[in-house]
Amino acid sequence: MARIDSKVIFVTTSPRTPAKMIPEIELLNSNFAGQVWNNDTQIAFMELLKEENFFNGEGANDPAFSARDRMNRAPKALGFVKLSPKIALTPAGERLVTDKRKEEVFLRQLLKFQVPSPYHKPSANAADFWVKPYLELFRLIRHFGSLKFDELMIFGLQLVNYNNFDEIVEKIDRFRIAKAENKGSYNKFKTETLKTELLEIYQSEINTGNTKTRESRDKSIDKFLRTKASNLHDYADACIRYLRATGLVNISHIGRSLSIIPEKTSEVDFFLDKTDRNPCFVDDERQYTDYLGDATLPILQTDNKTAVIEKLKNEFPQTSFNKADDIEKLKDLLDDAISERKEQLIENQVIEIKDYRCYDDIQNTFKQIDDKTIYDPSLMLEWNVWRAMTMLDGGDISANLKFDDFGNPMSTAQGNMADIVCDYGDFGLTVEVTMAAGQKQYEMEGEPVTRHLAKFKKSTGKPAFCLFVAPTINEACVAHFYALHKMNISYYGGKSTIIPLPLSVFRKMLEDSYKATYTPEPNQVKRFFERSNQLVETCDNEQDWFEQIQKAALNWLAIR
Repeated sequence: MARIDSKVIFVTTSPRTPAKMIPEIELLNSNFAGQVWNNDTQIAFMELLKEENFFNGEGANDPAFSARDRMNRAPKALGFVKLSPKIALTPAGERLVTDKRKEEVFLRQLLKFQVPSPYHKPSANAADFWVKPYLELFRLIRHFGSLKFDELMIFGLQLVNYNNFDEIVEKIDRFRIAKAENKGSYNKFKTETLKTELLEIYQSEINTGNTKTRESRDKSIDKFLRTKASNLHDYADACIRYLRATGLVNISHIGRSLSIIPEKTSEVDFFLDKTDRNPCFVDDERQYTDYLGDATLPILQTDNKTAVIEKLKNEFPQTSFNKADDIEKLKDLLDDAISERKEQLIENQVIEIKDYRCYDDIQNTFKQIDDKTIYDPSLMLEWNVWRAMTMLDGGDISANLKFDDFGNPMSTAQGNMADIVCDYGDFGLTVEVTMAAGQKQYEMEGEPVTRHLAKFKKSTGKPAFCLFVAPTINEACVAHFYALHKMNISYYGGKSTIIPLPLSVFRKMLEDSYKATYTPEPNQVKRFFERSNQLVETCDNEQDWFEQIQKAALNWLAIR
């Protein structure tokens, strides 16, 4: 049991991307089911996890703590794993690993998550919790139709007791009126509003001088409020990512607002009406664990055969089916129809992109990423580079990011594959993107980028190269990729041609492609990477090579 001191909605922030827990709980179950979750199994689990392609991280300083951090948070809190008395997947966990309707699995578990619970007991200093946080956030989004990130962060996270729902609605309504009347800077207005709310939320801590944060000895109120504001931002971001995992919520990355997908409103209305808002089994861990791990609760609209038939008839009238079929078969038909629609929508996007109809939008999105005015820049960078590569030249360009049912970017690629793969017939290209900067960029991306390229070369049997794109390129990455040009390492499939480019240079390559009087060909891409191999042999060091390859990129269509 964990004691929580939070004064705002308590949600899990680890893992940041919900889908990342799927291969990890599968690994845990495959190797440790039936064993005791203790220091030994925790260390052994991390040793296995570090060898997996999907793992991103270190876990070296305290592997047992890292293991607990990965399993005791979202996987246990959302009822996917049981860690006592023995390690096991719950029925919900088994469904998450095996079921193709993972969004539905996530939805059921999020709707059951509650505070207080036998897993999470508020301390005497915490807020008066009595809430199923995700259920009430769905209700808040549905009530307003569209909820801004700032509104969720400043006010939505104060919904610690569902009986205060109307009070939070009134606060947001007043905020919107004041925002419309504000004649000055919105950022200044937002900062002042946030400060006012934080002073109210943490009034007792401030009055008693209890303003020291874990990360600092600084007890000043200013430092305390800055820390709490940063925490609110992280919680709001986590809420959005987990809500998005249900496939029911849209995010406007430019407007930074949440809304229910129009075609999904009846499903949301169903569970908002049918799901009990009160926490249950607060003092009975056995009953709560069974309830939380039950893969059939709560009841959703998609459990109703008539509702599934109506959705098939209304959204996919061209799909033939037999009303006598059982509901699982009808759900499979519906999933197939949704998948076909998604593929068609993405195919239509590709046609528009290849015709350069999206050029201005792509460049504008890159600008918004640079200006930090867009929500989830990592996802948007990955998606936008995929669009740019599709436009840049010929070839079959595939993004490994997850798209929602309507072809919109939903989450970044899993860690066991390249972000983007390009098939040019007689050779291939992997593309990796990151928003990370500084030493963190090298620690996170250096080895995985090389491993993904090696995996691609092995699977295709073709010569292959890699393009690494980031807003800025760290010197350690430059040195690492320069050295790999020269090093014949069998583990990586021989020498690795990986070119790191700042986003500004990549955008210029895209501009050159757009302005060309002809459609660039795959051979021009190949010549660019071959030029890198030539430069490595003639340049004195990695910095010289990096400078020369950027110059080549700025005139890549002229390389012969």
